[in-house]
Amino acid sequence: MKKYSVLLMAVGALSLTACDTGPDSPRGFSLPEGNADKGQLVLLKHQCLACHSVEGVIDESIEPELELRVQLGGEATKVTTYAALVTSIINPSHKIAKGYMLDSVSEDGVSKMRNYNDVMTVTELVDLVTYLQPLYKVKPYEYTPYGRYY
Repeated sequence: MKKYSVLLMAVGALSLTACDTGPDSPRGFSLPEGNADKGQLVLLKHQCLACHSVEGVIDESIEPELELRVQLGGEATKVTTYAALVTSIINPSHKIAKGYMLDSVSEDGVSKMRNYNDVMTVTELVDLVTYLQPLYKVKPYEYTPYGRYY
């Protein structure tokens, strides 16, 4: 019984430490509402289509910089959240999806995406993410079919 009590207290303590509300926690952080129409203009203004593709959006004046452009939107195996899209733009090396072409990632695994933090305004960032997020469709997880065991 004593071991059970100690285990329960340890789990409780770990649970409380996981709920960080310190200055580095995202709790209470939110960006203003964006404008999707202006977001598409941001996509074109910053020439995102030089390295990315968006279904139905073409700009012939932009010269491609990658052999195969990185698709934005479409089917995703995970939920692409607002926060994940913001992070992907302001810190593209934070999490690089598997399967990207070698010409979009440097030898040390860092994204070759330009740093837009000094040229893109917060309003432009919010508008761009507001435009991109609805373009993602979550692909349903396909379970492995197993036969009956009896």
